Amino acid sequence: MGERIRLGVIGIGLAWDKLHWPALKQLGGKYEVAAVCNRTLSKAEAFAETISLPKERVYDDYRRMIERDDLDAVDVLVPISENFEVARDVLNTGRHLIAEKPFASTAEGVKELIALKNQKNLIVMVAENILYDQETLIIKELLTSGELGEAVSFTHTTGADFDKGAAGSVFFTTKWRQHPSFEGGSFIDGGVHDIAQMRFLFGDVESLYADGRPHEKDYCPYDTIAALLRFKSGVIGQFTYCSARAERTSPPMGLRIACTKGDIYLESKYYGNVRITRDDGSVEERPFTPSRGYLGEMLNFWDAVKNGGAITATPEAELGDIELIYDILRSARGKRPVIK
Repeated sequence: MGERIRLGVIGIGLAWDKLHWPALKQLGGKYEVAAVCNRTLSKAEAFAETISLPKERVYDDYRRMIERDDLDAVDVLVPISENFEVARDVLNTGRHLIAEKPFASTAEGVKELIALKNQKNLIVMVAENILYDQETLIIKELLTSGELGEAVSFTHTTGADFDKGAAGSVFFTTKWRQHPSFEGGSFIDGGVHDIAQMRFLFGDVESLYADGRPHEKDYCPYDTIAALLRFKSGVIGQFTYCSARAERTSPPMGLRIACTKGDIYLESKYYGNVRITRDDGSVEERPFTPSRGYLGEMLNFWDAVKNGGAITATPEAELGDIELIYDILRSARGKRPVIK
């Protein structure tokens, strides 16, 4: 294997065009797009033309593409309901894998894929960009360094006006998001980012209680769902996910973490600063460049394949995220606590 990863791509859609490909283009000689596949062949052909990829390397059936013997890894960007089947087929060929989140739409599916990955000794990264975003890494360093003492509590509120967004967002208008065939709808699609970030910062959850406001829309079983979470690290806090409205107040609640020697406030992943308020009243803002996680995850995967580096967003971490999401949904449905 040379310096570059010879990458096959399954799914030349929004996530590829707007997220993965812009990151890969910044990495110069670390990746070579060696084959592409899309159910609508014309989309794959149009992209292939932009990089002068020969037509014999363009497919509308991913099973034919992954039979090639000149691919080192495959990047899978398909609707959530298809993640498990496509990832399983790729792993069975013995290729390393970049898998969009969630790795599978059920915990059982994730466990099966982990077993297959381990059996074949393959490198798999779940493309959970929030774990590579600069703001998340700044907060993680603040918590692990002890600079602000011990984390005690948090509030985390996130929301998206799905109905309003459907009129103007290309992501919201996709049919599989409007009418998902998997449990949890937009909560598992969007909320998994927040769950992954909280588990990355605070560790595993010990117990929880959740409740929600049901609604009739297909895209999510709840217009708002709130969970009280106790982590094994001792941190306790509230997570609220809104699918039917975004916060109107500026600045929004965002993510606020209370520590024994100060507080941390992340207004938004787009704001560009993490605010730190210390017990002595001093305030510091640590700047970050928004949306750099896609670049970070591609660098992490390259380093793991080429140098044996450790993957940050592992399938095992993703399993914990998926299990927590379904525990929250189960608690909300039954209106009873869940003890892990």
